[in-house]
Amino acid sequence: MTTWFSAQPAEVFNSGSTSHWIILGILVFLIIFLYTYRKKLQDHPFRNKIRIAMAVLLLLAEVALQAWYIANGIWAADRSLPLHLCSAAVVLCPIMLITRKYRLYEVLFFWGIAGTTQAIVTPDLWYAFPHFIFFQYFFAHSLIVLACLWMTFVEQYHPSILSVGKTFIYTNLYLLFVLVVNLIIGSNYLYLMGPPEQPTILDLFSERWPIYILQLQALGLFAIFLCYLPFPLAKKIKDLRKYGV
Repeated sequence: MTTWFSAQPAEVFNSGSTSHWIILGILVFLIIFLYTYRKKLQDHPFRNKIRIAMAVLLLLAEVALQAWYIANGIWAADRSLPLHLCSAAVVLCPIMLITRKYRLYEVLFFWGIAGTTQAIVTPDLWYAFPHFIFFQYFFAHSLIVLACLWMTFVEQYHPSILSVGKTFIYTNLYLLFVLVVNLIIGSNYLYLMGPPEQPTILDLFSERWPIYILQLQALGLFAIFLCYLPFPLAKKIKDLRKYGV
């Protein structure tokens, strides 16, 4: 097994490294590009093909990750199941892209923008550039964000205030399911049992459980509202311009 594909990292990933900043820069560029050319993409003859291609690439990213686990003989139920929020989004975003179901979008938008963005900025990642997992991790996570923004900018879907409540409820139901899984198999999916080993914002939380869970809830609700805020603000600004205020 070559070093590029092995289970042992040749170099440990560090947040804020040059490769990390380059990835962040590329993602910001793609987001700006998507927003700037959103109207042209709405009328582009390949619009549907691009959307389907994103769905296929997301599925392939998850298949590639599972293949890596198996090829290296390290697949384990307590760490390899797609139960983290971003992993679940990798599975659900293709369904959203293919079916264009608003019910999926209004939840996945917040999962992708609030949750996945945080995972990109402060990754729970051990494998540095140019390891396979480095590319797989940032490719899949970035594509989740771009898929949600594609539905927003190109397909013109927008979350409502009801979407905030639905997302909080559905996320908590999923949280309860994953908590049961964690207790049964001794895993730490969704980081419900404690923060990851790599430095993240969760390190600021209490070490006492369930206070830690309550802090997770507060952070999640704050992030959801923060992601929703631009939509009513944009509508307000549009109305003011419309009436010449």
